[in-house]
Amino acid sequence: MLRRLLPLFVFLALAALLAVGIGLSRNPDRTALPSTLIGKPAPGFALPLLDPAAATSSPARIVHSRELAGKPYVLNVWGSWCVNCREEHPLVSALAASGATVVGYNYHDDPADARRWLAQFGNPYALIVADEDGRNALDWGIYGAPETYVVDARGIVRFKHVGELTPQIVAEQIKPLLAAGAAR
Repeated sequence: MLRRLLPLFVFLALAALLAVGIGLSRNPDRTALPSTLIGKPAPGFALPLLDPAAATSSPARIVHSRELAGKPYVLNVWGSWCVNCREEHPLVSALAASGATVVGYNYHDDPADARRWLAQFGNPYALIVADEDGRNALDWGIYGAPETYVVDARGIVRFKHVGELTPQIVAEQIKPLLAAGAAR
């Protein structure tokens, strides 16, 4: 009889260990992912400018990350295919309207789709770089959209948020970092 119940006891023991392990590793804030970039220089890039007013056949000017040096900025990763980007867009627009320099990072997107999206929802970005194939995103640790970074005036990454921004995140984390970054 004990021999017949042994597999059941083993299964229950493993299930209990798994449940405890999941409970111990549970992070209540799923957007607080560690980033190896925090406190380090922002990765350099040379990406095409996505000009919302340009014809699709126009050759794009290349934007170099060094053009952003000397002032703090928010790098907002978005795509026309991203539902959450639509949801956070009014907040990104308000952040830009408050005087923050917001750089758009169009990720894995067709430029024509991105232009249509901007025409429909508005363009809050000081400039937009396009990473169609996502190769440069690897340097930033980007794996999806939306994601948001704050880079200070010295070019140091101070903050990373994965997922949709909230008014609380903007007020309590992004704006203070931008103010501190401007003073450096």
